[in-house]
Amino acid sequence: MPSVFSAIIKGDIPGRFVWEDDDVVAFLTIAPITQGHVLVVPRAEVDQWQDVDPELFAKVTSVARTLGQAVRSAFDAPRAGLLIAGLEVPHLHVHVFPAYDMGNFDISRADTSPSPKSLDDAQSALKSALRDLGHEESISSR
Repeated sequence: MPSVFSAIIKGDIPGRFVWEDDDVVAFLTIAPITQGHVLVVPRAEVDQWQDVDPELFAKVTSVARTLGQAVRSAFDAPRAGLLIAGLEVPHLHVHVFPAYDMGNFDISRADTSPSPKSLDDAQSALKSALRDLGHEESISSR
């Protein structure tokens, strides 16, 4: 059975996308640690990050790095957090989020009911930051 992320990527479940290319997508999580928290996900279904093809993993981390620059810029954050947890969904995903303190690295403190407006505003801010960083070609049209 396809993962929930595959269903989001396919469009069967709605998602707030900010990045799309042939191999990787990034969309906002519905349970953000901080506003602007995105998941960087390969299109290919790979469960364990240790099992992913090294070239694809390099692409995922490259996109995560770019999104890290965007979240810092869009949310005036001193740091961009990066986590690979993998317990929630059996499909490799890298969490990238604005980090203001060490407490922001605790996924158990995520907001499980963010407002739709907060998510829409974050999507808009991230797309704008990506545009400013020169990544127009990969900004999602969704």
